[in-house]
Amino acid sequence: QVQLVESGGGLVQAGGSLRLSCAASGRTFSRNAMGWFRQAPGKEREFVAGISRSGYYTYYIEPVKGRFAISRDNAKNTVYLQMNSLKPEDTAVYYCAADPTDSWVAVVTTTEEYDYWGQGTQVTVSS
Repeated sequence: QVQLVESGGGLVQAGGSLRLSCAASGRTFSRNAMGWFRQAPGKEREFVAGISRSGYYTYYIEPVKGRFAISRDNAKNTVYLQMNSLKPEDTAVYYCAADPTDSWVAVVTTTEEYDYWGQGTQVTVSS
């Protein structure tokens, strides 16, 4: 069982930056591939970025490439999402998720594969 708690959301002007954190409980954090998702009002939840258990492999959706960076610290049981050059279209509730896996290299991109979810943190980007 993994419990996830996101933090770091808030209101920022376009062009600004935020750093989201997701703290995981338990001693099994390093056994999970991790991901960040977002859900805007009236839209489905979408994958944003993922990172392998090792932290060496990452994947981003096209709209955030070059602006967002996912990272993890297995010693601190925490995954991060650094968001730079924010745009109004990045406004959403951001969720982190964990997928237990035996693979040290896999990056998981689909909602259905993730077993554990945080409660979400609101990110609002004003124009």
